[in-house]
Amino acid sequence: MRVRTLGVVLCSSLTAAAFVAVPAMAGTTLLAGGAPASPANTSASGGSSSTGSSAKPKKHLHTAPITASTPDLAYTGPVYQKTATGEVVPYTPPVASGQVNGPTGGSPVGVTADTKPQLLVPGSLARYVNGLAAAPMSAPASVQEVVWAGNQIIGLPYIFGGGHASFQSPGYDCSGTVSFALHGASLLTTPEDSSEFEVWGSHGVGRWVTIFSNPGHAYMTVAGLRLDTSAADDPTNQQGPRWRPLRPENGGYTIRHPLGL
Repeated sequence: MRVRTLGVVLCSSLTAAAFVAVPAMAGTTLLAGGAPASPANTSASGGSSSTGSSAKPKKHLHTAPITASTPDLAYTGPVYQKTATGEVVPYTPPVASGQVNGPTGGSPVGVTADTKPQLLVPGSLARYVNGLAAAPMSAPASVQEVVWAGNQIIGLPYIFGGGHASFQSPGYDCSGTVSFALHGASLLTTPEDSSEFEVWGSHGVGRWVTIFSNPGHAYMTVAGLRLDTSAADDPTNQQGPRWRPLRPENGGYTIRHPLGL
């Protein structure tokens, strides 16, 4: 009887040990012969991988500058043109005699052309090229369209109320200029005045396009260039719709942007 009792104790102990060992083997693959395989998620240093629990890095959102410490707009990098068929080819500017580069780094050669080219430059910043703006290649299509639409009215005179009765006008005022550029990208269906732009779109600075407005004036920045009828902080001192340097600061304006841009 004593031997039998000892056998029962040993059997019970082995059974308990087996149940304790099973959880430790959970998830382990057995090789031929019963040997456990190495866990697939074990790191080279012998520890368990923490890939599943590590936080994913936050995606950086591009934000175009809205201020600049200098009015210099000179650009000497490559410039391309999008053709009517959608092909992107190197841009060859028209040659005009007697033209002198302006103090902001460009000349008005391209401004006088009847058909304004759809200019492109590498990177994420718009560039001043012969009086026009070249859209950044990395920008969304709608941002490029804002730039190209703005180019169409560059060089026209300032006319109070211009661009409000109709998007088509012989000249434009400040908010008429902003309205025309936004309309060119199908972001606006009806011209807005400067007070209406104070509540238009979304609040704050945009990633690509930002509109500054108050009851008396409105202008916009697009991918690092300013589209404005005022020559404030622009050495050219020319009035009317123009691409201009960013201002050192934009105080006194309500700041809005198109949704998503």
